[in-house]
Amino acid sequence: MKHITALTLSALLASAAVPAFAQEKGDFLLGLGLGWIEPDSATTTAVGRVSADGALSPTITVEYFIAKNVGIELLASLPFEHDVDLAGAGQVGEVKHLPPTLSLQYHFTNSSAFTPFVGVGVNYTYFFDEKGKGPLAGVSLDLDDSWGLALHAGADYAISEKSAVRLDVRYIDIESDVKVGGAQIGKVKIDPWVFNVAYVMKF
Repeated sequence: MKHITALTLSALLASAAVPAFAQEKGDFLLGLGLGWIEPDSATTTAVGRVSADGALSPTITVEYFIAKNVGIELLASLPFEHDVDLAGAGQVGEVKHLPPTLSLQYHFTNSSAFTPFVGVGVNYTYFFDEKGKGPLAGVSLDLDDSWGLALHAGADYAISEKSAVRLDVRYIDIESDVKVGGAQIGKVKIDPWVFNVAYVMKF
């Protein structure tokens, strides 16, 4: 019996030593990270199969808690830059974009150092600085901006009561009408996965 009591006490002391990263109404989170965006697949257009490669860029998130465990988060980043490839022709373009995303998120109550969360929101993707390359060098390339659904999930690992390391992933619905030389060639579905690691601070 004493042995069981000692084990129970040790477990309680160990759990008490784990830093909490709970969120209350009025809390504010700032996350500084690095994100990798990976387009989901290629798309068939009037000129053939078009695809884009992955890209890496610094990210920043701000989240305000409107209730306990419930926050509104804005994701921003420096521009992501992608090479655009055409099947059989190689690289035919280059494009940059910014993907600000606004999400409503729920952070689960958890007694361990890990605090998982899920979210859903809306994404706006702004394309700019499009350039024709290779066979399309000198030819205008244009991608329309996009609005779409964004899904989010991840977990925070508490370092202290005021800071954590975050690993998270998003799926974003991004579709864009593409024009080459002023002629529309079709709609490209980018639908990327966005993987992010960040240092998060609570204020």
